[in-house]
Amino acid sequence: MFELKVTKHFAAAHNLREFYGKCENLHGHNWFVEARVRSKELDKTGLVMDFGLIKRHLAEVLDLIDHQYLNDLPDFKTTNPSSENIALFIFNHLAPRVKEDSAGRVWLHSVSAWESDNASATYLVDAE
Repeated sequence: MFELKVTKHFAAAHNLREFYGKCENLHGHNWFVEARVRSKELDKTGLVMDFGLIKRHLAEVLDLIDHQYLNDLPDFKTTNPSSENIALFIFNHLAPRVKEDSAGRVWLHSVSAWESDNASATYLVDAE
C-alpha cells in the first residue's frame, strides 16, 4: 500500500451553533489541511499520482471556503461548521476528483482539518 500526503492552508470564520461556549461567538482560524491518498499499485511511471495534481485539486476545493464566513455557505446553513464537518466537506469535494483522475486506481483516504497547532479533526475511510 502506498500513501501520499499534501497540505495547504486556508482562512475562514465561523461560529458553532448551540455550543454554549466561546466558540459560539464569531471567530476565525487559519486552517491547516492534510489530505492523504492511497493506492495498492503504482502507475507506469512509478507514481501513485502526481503531487501537483493532488495539490491543484485540494486548492480548488479550498477556494470554495477560503476567506468565507462558513455559516453562510449552503453546506453549513444547517450543519455546524465544526472541524469534523469541515474535514468531511473537503473530503466529499476532493474524493471524486482524485478517483476520476486516477481512473479509480487511487482513492482519498483521509482529510484532517487543523484549526490550531494542537487541535484537528480527521475524516477517513478504512479501505476503497
